[in-house]
Amino acid sequence: MAQNYLITIIGPTAIGKTSLSIDLANHFGCEILSCDSRQFFKEMKIGTAVPTANELKAAPHHFIQNKSIFESYSVGDFEKEALVQLDALFKKNNIQILVGGSGLYVDAILKGLDSFPDIDPKIREEVRLTYEEKGLDYLVGALKELDSNYYYLLLETNPQTLQNPHRMMRFVEVCLGTGKPYSTYLNKNSTSRNFTPIIIGLEANREIMYQRINQRVDLMMEEGLLKEAESLVQYKELNALQTVGYRELFDYFEGKSTLDLAIEEIKKNTRRFSKRQLTWFKRTENAVWFDYLTDRKEIANYVENYIEKCQ
Repeated sequence: MAQNYLITIIGPTAIGKTSLSIDLANHFGCEILSCDSRQFFKEMKIGTAVPTANELKAAPHHFIQNKSIFESYSVGDFEKEALVQLDALFKKNNIQILVGGSGLYVDAILKGLDSFPDIDPKIREEVRLTYEEKGLDYLVGALKELDSNYYYLLLETNPQTLQNPHRMMRFVEVCLGTGKPYSTYLNKNSTSRNFTPIIIGLEANREIMYQRINQRVDLMMEEGLLKEAESLVQYKELNALQTVGYRELFDYFEGKSTLDLAIEEIKKNTRRFSKRQLTWFKRTENAVWFDYLTDRKEIANYVENYIEKCQ
């Protein structure tokens, strides 16, 4: 039986992951699974940089605009659905592609969800009592101090979690009870998978990354992001819409900023997000990093050589 390989493309936003994934899908005759936690939602097309119609035609894609913002959809849900999809795809081709900028979702597919050490009940009770005395702000502040990486990840990908006292108490008690950031336990114990990941990172120097982000935001505005955000403002409290590119425009609609300021805030917040993405992805084991301008044939050759060595 042929061994399965999952080409996994990671890197910060606007670096060219979609383009590379399509080139490799065409080269290997395979399909693409998106693990961008915002491109799942069909109502959010422009602001999440969903692949264009031509890009979607260029190679088969999965998990693009397959959910509604009104549906509850977690990383655990995605893990289950994506693994079922991969099993079906591997029956057609033993090489498939995973691409996206949501590190937690990438890790869920490659490694599975997480297990944590037991926490002293005294610490758990102390956290609970302090929360009852000081409120949610205590928990948010404690997580930001004890595990800033995870705090900012949640802020960008799942901000409603920061408003969930039960989940927040759990994060803080793990940090206090172990003396380590909560995020260090994410994916610590790998789950067995029926594929070998081939992890490819794309990167550029910071100036180029920021330039590409600024250009992408300008293009989004030209393509109608303002109108898209306006159509969604009545649903702004939904988890899916706690997203860079929408939050800033919602503030504009409410008179809290000018349009020019909102656009600059989108660019600034996207740049900050890209830095946190890169920090997350750079700790990925066995990833090989390429400059974003690297010839696609060179990357395809790397994949082919990797597979040859595994056989």
